[in-house]
Amino acid sequence: MSSLDVARAELALAVLYLNKAEARDKICRAIQYGSKFLSNGEPGTAQNVDKTTSLARKVFRLFKFVNDLHGLVSPVPEGTPLPLVLLGKSKNALLATFLFLDQFVWLGRTGIYKDKERADLLGRISLFCWMGASTCTTLVELGEIGRLSASMKKLEKNLKDFDKYQNEQYRTKLKKSNERSLALIKASMDIVVAVGLLQLAPKKVTPRVTGALGFISSLISCYQLLPSPPKSKAS
Repeated sequence: MSSLDVARAELALAVLYLNKAEARDKICRAIQYGSKFLSNGEPGTAQNVDKTTSLARKVFRLFKFVNDLHGLVSPVPEGTPLPLVLLGKSKNALLATFLFLDQFVWLGRTGIYKDKERADLLGRISLFCWMGASTCTTLVELGEIGRLSASMKKLEKNLKDFDKYQNEQYRTKLKKSNERSLALIKASMDIVVAVGLLQLAPKKVTPRVTGALGFISSLISCYQLLPSPPKSKAS
């Protein structure tokens, strides 16, 4: 491939990435929490960026709760243990509730919904739902990593006379394990971010800590949404 072809392919991937509403939301989330880290809760330009970006992100999430309602009623993969099924469905229910209530928060902040006290209460309830969903995600990922680990050890025994990294099935499981480990780290960070936003431990989880962890988890989300590069054709 010529350098021009490479540039075209990379630009096509960038366009594909930025066309996703979810990707734009996560980029805005990184800006939001990066600003929160810089402001440390103090008035100024960084705090204004934090607040305005937070409000802008809510537009991307309008009616997004439908996605998790669909996940709630969708069948689960065969062989999934019941505890993981229940945790997964709980995560969907909590996320759907969070996203549904978050719409009222947006209506309140834009002035369409006039009852500010009720909007603030719904905002806190929605954040508790998000924290619960992140906790369920953490437990699901731990369970799935455990299942993958057991499966990989079993496969290793069968491949003891061969190079396991040359086995496609082993490489696939290893890739899934790495992806789930990253999702586990992100979900764990999001729990602490929710604690910070709810001010449940204001002395330990300060706005700066909340901003730092939120920024890192946003970058992880951006990475997870990256499209796979096209496979190069053999000449």
